[in-house]
Amino acid sequence: MQNKYVERRGKLMEQLGEGEMLLLYSGISVPCSMDECFPFEANRHFFYLTGLRRENMVLLMSRTGGKKREILYIEQPVPALERWTGKRVTKEEAQRITGIKDVQFFQSHMAMVERLCAREFPKVLWMDCHRESSDAPASYNLTRAQTIHASYPAIQLKDMHPLVSRMRMNKDETEIAEFRKAVDLTHKGLNRVLNTLCSGQMEYAVQAEFEYEIRRRGAEAVSFPTIVGSGINGCSLHYETNDCRIEPGTLVLLDLGARLNGYCADISRTYPADGRFTPQQRRYYELVLKANRAVAEAAKPGMTIEKLNDLCKSVLADGLMEMGKISKAEEIGKYYMHGVSHFIGLDTHDVYDMLNRPLEPGMVLSDEPGLYIDEEKIGIRIEDDLLITESGCEVLSEAIERTPDEIEAIMAKRSGTGNMEEEKA
Repeated sequence: MQNKYVERRGKLMEQLGEGEMLLLYSGISVPCSMDECFPFEANRHFFYLTGLRRENMVLLMSRTGGKKREILYIEQPVPALERWTGKRVTKEEAQRITGIKDVQFFQSHMAMVERLCAREFPKVLWMDCHRESSDAPASYNLTRAQTIHASYPAIQLKDMHPLVSRMRMNKDETEIAEFRKAVDLTHKGLNRVLNTLCSGQMEYAVQAEFEYEIRRRGAEAVSFPTIVGSGINGCSLHYETNDCRIEPGTLVLLDLGARLNGYCADISRTYPADGRFTPQQRRYYELVLKANRAVAEAAKPGMTIEKLNDLCKSVLADGLMEMGKISKAEEIGKYYMHGVSHFIGLDTHDVYDMLNRPLEPGMVLSDEPGLYIDEEKIGIRIEDDLLITESGCEVLSEAIERTPDEIEAIMAKRSGTGNMEEEKA
């Protein structure tokens, strides 16, 4: 079986023309204070193409001088530093993981870049130049691109981000397998929440229950900061403070996910704090669930995210008009103000080369309708992860309970009362 990273780089190499080279850095650690750094996260494109997530690494690919070249540069082991921070990847390990035969040390990579620029006269240099906005901090890759291009201005600098992003949109079998495991871990974490949730708890205690369960079962991390929004806090789309006490009779909106081997699950569920929905909460909840199911039914090859969002808004607007909450469909923006789908992968909000590209088999995207009724302190979101198949879609999170009856039945069987005793002690 061919190394998947070899296969991915082969597809990328095919997109390089003669006289072109590519340089991709894994990144560097960013200091946060004194001798401490923020947790390191490797450039996701670098991980996708190599399987490595250490800092101070570089992938060089080129088609110059009539020759294809592929070199990986890694950190040079320093025994004195390894005593403190652990072993570095060896050349042999890097060769085995990546399938790259030519592995050298990081310190020598610029000498090769300069040699290629001076002797083989590349016309194009591909680097990861992506930036979210003009005022966003420049990534390490963008900073390096600007520096190298300043030294060799005659070489055209091109952004490789769209090339690799397009590749990452269609997941292969190994990636889908990782998704399944990440979603299953998330399910187990939510089961723990269902069996411990109660009014009087702090939101951060609910967060702790979920994160404990997924970590003890093997998750490497959460996909993103866990959201536990009770009552009015559930109306804040990216509420992350999680520092309020859960009041009786409220709903608790959870947006969370387990990350495993780089791949992110992204699931939302909304639970009644005391185990039962009020009649009004259930009416809103069932409307959101109706939109969730409609999107899953419509998601298929050829469909677009824009059309899915239009469908979601239509279902929600019709329901709210029947309830007398709004008088016309255009008013839905008061209670539903985000899109129903985004791509999911190595990034929770995963990369794409064109957001409204017609869906294709292998794409994974979210299905997350919601309603946010500030005046009633009700926030509801139901989010699943969809895998586009040849004929429609598979709901990867189908097993995660979502109907009101399922949720109430599980909560009715609980034997404990969460962390109330601990918090009162």
